[in-house]
Amino acid sequence: MSTTTVAFYLLAAFTAASALGVALTQNIVYSAFALMGALLGTAGVFVLLGADFLGLVQLLVYVGGILVLSLFAIMLTHRIADVQVSNRSVGRGAATVLVGLVFIALVRAATRATWVVGDVDAPQPTTYGVGNAFLSSFILPFEIASLVLLVALIGAVMVSRKEVKG
Repeated sequence: MSTTTVAFYLLAAFTAASALGVALTQNIVYSAFALMGALLGTAGVFVLLGADFLGLVQLLVYVGGILVLSLFAIMLTHRIADVQVSNRSVGRGAATVLVGLVFIALVRAATRATWVVGDVDAPQPTTYGVGNAFLSSFILPFEIASLVLLVALIGAVMVSRKEVKG
């Protein structure tokens, strides 16, 4: 086996174990940290497959932004760890059957598929191509998206601002 194949299987196992940690952990803080592991593993798989821009965006947006925001919300919520859920086992049997059926369907699809195996060229960096496309042929949609985000940000500030009565 090649080094790339071993690295892929290690990253896939790490991502799957972290995803199981998200689903099966009873503590919400541990679940959020397991989510960080799953997102980091996904970013690693993207980089391994040659999608370096997508891996970097995964790190910056999901791990660096959304997950940190979620952790702050969890940590700053008053006594969130003390919340007791009374009916944890509701739907667990049906969920187990559904997961088993989906797993069987995926295994059957993977074993019956005709896989084309061939030599693959070494992955090339994609960051330059994406940046070049944003600043040449896709400049207008890029700028329109930035203006829409700016208007949404200003609107959120206006909605959340308190009125000062004088």
